[in-house]
Amino acid sequence: MQHRSASSEAPIGIFDSGLGGLTVAAAIAAALPDEHLFYLGDTARVPYGTRSPATVVRYARKNVAFLASHGVKAVVVACNTVSAHALGGLTDGGTLPTLGVIRPGARAALAASRGGPIAVLGTPGTVRSDAYLNAIHEVAPRRTVYQIACPLFVPLVEEGWERHPVTLQVAREYLAPLAGSGVDTLILGCTHYPLLRGVLEEVAAEIVGEHVAIVDSATAVAAEVLELLDRAGLRRAAGPARHRFFVTDAPERVGEVGSRFWGGPALSLEHVDLFDEGGA
Repeated sequence: MQHRSASSEAPIGIFDSGLGGLTVAAAIAAALPDEHLFYLGDTARVPYGTRSPATVVRYARKNVAFLASHGVKAVVVACNTVSAHALGGLTDGGTLPTLGVIRPGARAALAASRGGPIAVLGTPGTVRSDAYLNAIHEVAPRRTVYQIACPLFVPLVEEGWERHPVTLQVAREYLAPLAGSGVDTLILGCTHYPLLRGVLEEVAAEIVGEHVAIVDSATAVAAEVLELLDRAGLRRAAGPARHRFFVTDAPERVGEVGSRFWGGPALSLEHVDLFDEGGA
């Protein structure tokens, strides 16, 4: 796949397995308010965390091809599972800059940490990949890293139960192994988890202690996108930004859920079928 030369007026492409990546898109929109954004949520095939790495790569390549066909100037992989398994080979040797969420999140956690252990909360697939562990150890090889799979967090967020007593109890169960660990930083290793920040701050204070830093990669990714566009001379001049939001399936509640991640009014979602040739 060869990509034509991008211009500063081209949009930034962002994709996730579903709508959680809208937390990353919102951070980019806040940091770069003049940039056009094209967001793709593969809602027909969410979650990616239960798929094989080969399947994740295949889905991700379809997503990148779709965004590239709309002339995006960079792609942000707002999906921890894809960032863990497929980031290196998404553009078929093309020149389209592609950023993931794991390395920026790891660097942000190391910057926030006071030198103590770091805990990663993620989906089972992200935890199995050791992607955050490896990214942290690239910079700080001796840092202790705890990894905790939290499979119930995504459905709880999508149900809108961010402050539900059940969610609080589930968070206590997941974080219980960190008691006495000395952890000073928690990484929210899934794009859904920022919506649970309040609950996780409360539970971390109970179990781990006060002053635990909570880090999500969205802000760090936005800062790296800004730096990338500056280096490439691709920052858009001031002017009204246009955003488009695509999904591969549109059940009734998808707009409502998406608006919570985006942090604004209900989104206007456009449907696209990326697998109409029969692939799944």
